[in-house]
Amino acid sequence: MSRSLNSSISFKNSSTKMISNHKPIGMDIKALLSTVWIFVLFNMIFRDLHEFGRPGFLKEIMTGTVNGVQITEGLLLIGGIMVEIPISMVLLSRILKYRINRWANIIAGAITIVLVINNGARDLDDVFFATIEVLSLSLIVWCAWKWHK
Repeated sequence: MSRSLNSSISFKNSSTKMISNHKPIGMDIKALLSTVWIFVLFNMIFRDLHEFGRPGFLKEIMTGTVNGVQITEGLLLIGGIMVEIPISMVLLSRILKYRINRWANIIAGAITIVLVINNGARDLDDVFFATIEVLSLSLIVWCAWKWHK
């Protein structure tokens, strides 16, 4: 019994060492950040696609007013900018040099958290997707903040 306890302690110590080296599961930080941005992006897309299953949603789109909000060119531009941040960060997380990469992920993650929260969760599935997005974005900000060369 004490032998299995010792092996689990040494395993935790080696895991802690991996985390302190900022290479969880053998993945470098750039790959991790890019992968989490992809995860966020998929959640954003499927959150929007999931709305098509809501009764009356297509009818609202056809009238140009969704959830009481008039769909305008300005609103569509804001939506495009909102989704362009994660799209860009998938690539930028891979190609930017350390210092600018770190700050780009911290700033883009924080801005995207604000956008997700202010997007307005109207029902349980919106709350579910928004929660996953905010947790994932928080992971991005935390990893970038802890990232040291």
